[in-house]
Amino acid sequence: MNKQKRFLQVSTAALLAAAIAFPQAAGAAGQATSAAQPYAALAASPVSTDFSQYVSLQYGVQLNGTVSREAFAAALNKIVAQANGITDKEAAANEYVAKASSKLSVWEAVSATVKAAQQQELAGTYSEVKVKAAWTKAGLTYDEKGAVPFAAAQELAAAIDLGLVKADVLKAQKPTGDVQAELAYQLLGKVAEFNGHAKNDLGKISSDDIYGKVVQAWNESQIIKAGELQDLVDNILKQDLITGYNLKDAAFDPRFDPKRTITYGHSDIVHAIQLIGLLKSEGIDANVQLEPKTSAFIYLKEWGEPVQTENYQVVQIENGNYIAYSKEYDLSFEFASQEDKERFQPLVLKYAKKNDEEATGLLRASWWQPLYYSLTELKDYPIITNNYVQSGRHIVQTFSLNEDSPAVANAFKKLGKEVDVKTYKFWVDQPFYNYLKGDDFK
Repeated sequence: MNKQKRFLQVSTAALLAAAIAFPQAAGAAGQATSAAQPYAALAASPVSTDFSQYVSLQYGVQLNGTVSREAFAAALNKIVAQANGITDKEAAANEYVAKASSKLSVWEAVSATVKAAQQQELAGTYSEVKVKAAWTKAGLTYDEKGAVPFAAAQELAAAIDLGLVKADVLKAQKPTGDVQAELAYQLLGKVAEFNGHAKNDLGKISSDDIYGKVVQAWNESQIIKAGELQDLVDNILKQDLITGYNLKDAAFDPRFDPKRTITYGHSDIVHAIQLIGLLKSEGIDANVQLEPKTSAFIYLKEWGEPVQTENYQVVQIENGNYIAYSKEYDLSFEFASQEDKERFQPLVLKYAKKNDEEATGLLRASWWQPLYYSLTELKDYPIITNNYVQSGRHIVQTFSLNEDSPAVANAFKKLGKEVDVKTYKFWVDQPFYNYLKGDDFK
């Protein structure tokens, strides 16, 4: 086999370590939502607002009608915990919502939101004149002798100016009124947003500037390093216990609705731009997020001296082989509908899958086995398993056939260290599934 063809196989082999999006709403203590879990249960039909579906889906929060003090506090703590990598108990120690036997009033919920959004110092700068002006924007009149304490009035004013609460909703429910689900979802969603844990995307396919934003995101990314976690998995790789792995940064998780999302992995950014253009030309719109990732695999010394670049680096190991680190990306699409999601595969198979060395009419750098997947079931997509370890914001993962998952998990544990290996199942395209089974690399 000539070197060029062999390297083609190596490039494809790197896909074995290609990352898949870690589970939506990964918990603060590394808890993850399995793709096999019933997302429909999370996405039941709560009150329709800007944030109701997102908060329900990402955090499993279900609110209806008048919201109790306990329910709002629990939801607020859960969001703060997941956004900041702490436990719910640690978040609860902040006591954003005071314990009391009375119903939760709107001003108390807004006050708790300002604190959880880390804006209380800003609120403290508000003079009485500024408070009254902000309240007036919401059609409210501040009375210093009223039921709302001045500190809370300051927080409510800041919330209005910051957009933490909608003026029309606030006016309708009144500061002293009981908190309804519509307002609660809005406040909770804003807490997630202000803590950097809301939906994370670069824009829509239909946006004229989406191409530049995707390229800029790629240019700003680099090969990811993960310290001790990476050292651990490199040692496993050296022992041939796994064939490769993938490294991702949780900060770039799109937090899309899994029912409408497909994630596509590749290493050529021009291919990504052309893929977005292809979808647009077919009348398909979607939210787009680029997630940087690094794939690592063994580069054999008999393949010759590797050429190193900014995006492809190698480190020689004891037996003379190398560990190669390749800068890649996952491109996540949250489609407008399930129907558009189902239209994705036929386009990829026709225009982005190489079937012949001399093939024409394909996107640049099309692969023999394009890699794309869904966290929810799709017809004609086989199921495989992702095996991953998380440390802080770094995720090391490799995926396998379902029956091989126990062996992969055991490989992480053979170094005698406490490693919490998690797994979940997801749906992948047939060509890549065939590759995992060891079928012809074409």
